[in-house]
Amino acid sequence: MPVPLIDLTRDKALLAEVEAAVVRVVRSGQYILGPEVENLERELQQYLGCKHALTMSSGTDALLAPLMALGIGPGDEVVLPTYSFFATAGVVARVGATPVFVDVEPTWLNVDVQKLEAALQRCKRPKAVMAVHLFGAAFDVDAVLAVCRKFSTPLIEDAAQAIGAKHQGRMAGGDGLCAGWSTFPTKNMGGIGDGGFLTTNDDDFAATCKLLRNHGQAELYKHHKIGGNFRMDAIQAAALRVKLRGMEQVTLQRRENAERYRKLFAEAQLLEWCKLPVDTDRHAYHQFVLRVPKAQRDPAIAHLRQQGIGCAVYYPIPFHRQPCFEYLGAKAADFPVAEQAAAEALALPIFQGLTEAEQIDVVGALKKFVRA
Repeated sequence: MPVPLIDLTRDKALLAEVEAAVVRVVRSGQYILGPEVENLERELQQYLGCKHALTMSSGTDALLAPLMALGIGPGDEVVLPTYSFFATAGVVARVGATPVFVDVEPTWLNVDVQKLEAALQRCKRPKAVMAVHLFGAAFDVDAVLAVCRKFSTPLIEDAAQAIGAKHQGRMAGGDGLCAGWSTFPTKNMGGIGDGGFLTTNDDDFAATCKLLRNHGQAELYKHHKIGGNFRMDAIQAAALRVKLRGMEQVTLQRRENAERYRKLFAEAQLLEWCKLPVDTDRHAYHQFVLRVPKAQRDPAIAHLRQQGIGCAVYYPIPFHRQPCFEYLGAKAADFPVAEQAAAEALALPIFQGLTEAEQIDVVGALKKFVRA
């Protein structure tokens, strides 16, 4: 039987709860912001242990709003890892600032702290650091924060893939000035459309971002700042409230799937052929990304897909090689770890609801490929 990369429809009881929540919103007549959104924000604050949670229209907007709140624009620089989903770099360019790319460390592919410090030393107008908790593994927040403080530069955490992740016993996303999160449907806590949220422990910053979320108006038709329409629909909030209740179980299931993969790969004697993801304090496993020999990565993908097994590459093109950033003149040789990861990364199914039999099929298909 085919094994999908992700299946959002397996938990029928959960889907029924989501449907009931959506019907509740439809019948309420309150579709933008309102009680569902306010309740979700309170529940996110409680779950993540943060002072403020502001729902947003997308994870991208949850990263864009902080840059706007900080007044970052043309001539300013924002330092960030070159290996992530495009939104991390895209929002910097959208406000007219210059993204400054740094390489990642080889274990979790999170920002290399030494490279980060060197980049900040070279910057003329560094206004923020945006570090990413990639694939559900928290970056070394304490080390990154130490560098940020050295240069008096605020830290924005890209926590789009990090719901449920922990670092040193703390939930990810609560250490920097703020964190931007995504609730895109394929995320560990995914909605039924685009969505995201921003968290912060800074009262004034939260107030500014809340203003920006709704066209900069604190009262109807009176605009104190130029903001945007970053509001979350009430239907999304209602669906996410259902999903949030099961987040601890989702994280546990994904971690159990990761451990089962480790056992299966060891039994199949494939650990010399590939490198498996390394666990952390609490890796949330938004993705389970192997590192396989460069020459065999694309043939392995073709083989898996031929067998009906879902897989993907996250991410094939680092930011420094994106056509839209050619004007920065970055050299691939300056980012060897990201270059290697882009050539070797192979993501396998890890979603909650994935069965042991399906994981056996995935590993069996890879064993067949390697032994062919």
